[in-house]
Amino acid sequence: MSHNYSIRNLLNIKDQNIFFDEHFCTEETVKGVKSKVFHGTLTYQPEACYVCGHIFDHQIIKHGFKATLIKLPSVSGFNAYLRLRKQRYFCKHCHSTFTLTTDVVSRNCCISNHTKAAIALHAKEKISEKDIAKHHNVSHSTVNRIINSFYDYFKPNYNYLPKHLCFDEFKSVKSAAGAMSFIFCDSDTGQIVDIVEDRRLHVLKDYFLRYSKKARDSVKTIVIDMYSPYISLIREVFPKAKIVIDKFHIIQLFSRALNKTRIKAMNQDKKHYNKLKKYWKLFLKDRSSIDYKNYKYHRCFKKLMCEKDIVTCLLDLDPELKASYDLYHDLRYCINSKKLDLLKTYLYTYEKSVSTYMKTAIKTLWKYITYVENTFKHNYNNGVLEGINNKIKTIKRIAFGYRSYFHFRNRILIIHNLVTIKKGVH
Repeated sequence: MSHNYSIRNLLNIKDQNIFFDEHFCTEETVKGVKSKVFHGTLTYQPEACYVCGHIFDHQIIKHGFKATLIKLPSVSGFNAYLRLRKQRYFCKHCHSTFTLTTDVVSRNCCISNHTKAAIALHAKEKISEKDIAKHHNVSHSTVNRIINSFYDYFKPNYNYLPKHLCFDEFKSVKSAAGAMSFIFCDSDTGQIVDIVEDRRLHVLKDYFLRYSKKARDSVKTIVIDMYSPYISLIREVFPKAKIVIDKFHIIQLFSRALNKTRIKAMNQDKKHYNKLKKYWKLFLKDRSSIDYKNYKYHRCFKKLMCEKDIVTCLLDLDPELKASYDLYHDLRYCINSKKLDLLKTYLYTYEKSVSTYMKTAIKTLWKYITYVENTFKHNYNNGVLEGINNKIKTIKRIAFGYRSYFHFRNRILIIHNLVTIKKGVH
């Protein structure tokens, strides 16, 4: 077995026309980095002239070599290069010269196709493009260009929509038309269907009208938060779909109202200001998980107390806060146990005794009570989409932001495996 075969196998080079020197590997400093440089020669007899297309004959003669330094994937932790001497020919028929080509690297390029493929696959991970560029010892613009050239542009199927959808939004980039971009996914599989640049009503209406009427009529449920333009959109574009309010947003509506009530009581009672401020988490903690056995010394109270005693003591300071606290946890119990009638009973019972913030929350819930009923009937929620949004925030934070919306969207789809590498691309 020749050393040429072994080196080609090591570097994953399939071209049999590349031959390596006796001293095939040296250690050199390239772009300020110590690297392994492999030395080889590309030579074979072409079938015809690359310029005029004349079949190879004695009028096409060898005309020296052209040396190129080709970036290869890393070898043993070192940056690797191939210093390839490409055979040149002179054609007497057209009086022009041409250089032999190889599938190791594209024409007029110095980055190997294997390196490009490695960069494109690396883009699937939650890592910034600058870090990818640093890892492969190329420029950031090269990584950007390779990502855009290796992946097919995502095109949704306008003749199909899943039966159950989730709608949500996330903070977009500065170049986007709106401050928030719209995203929706399949409730059953959690797969992203598409991302729209702007979440405003007229934009979303124009977008969804691209889908066939049959596809839109096939949608049975859509989970949303309490964003009224979504309701208008669904009524008009998805007439057969049932609107489901995400239960997390229902609980969040009342938890924020309870928190505002606590802050109001805190500002009015300067004596117990620090206590109401420090133990805010205990108000939102589920009543069934509050500790009533373990006693610890608390500096604010200057005595041993358990969590149950702290909550009871603080609620006794303000009857409005106590009523709001009881309503919040009763509603939380009703939602978790899916008891709609009991929820309505609690709303009527506490309506007069709670704070103004809670009254506003109750009024909002009555406004969407028809859709809240669907929440109790169906098991769908926006949990999957919230997880996707969290990953999108991570992608943006790792990259320290994106300038282009379309590049940002492309990167999101790549990481979620919604676009594939083009076949036969180099």
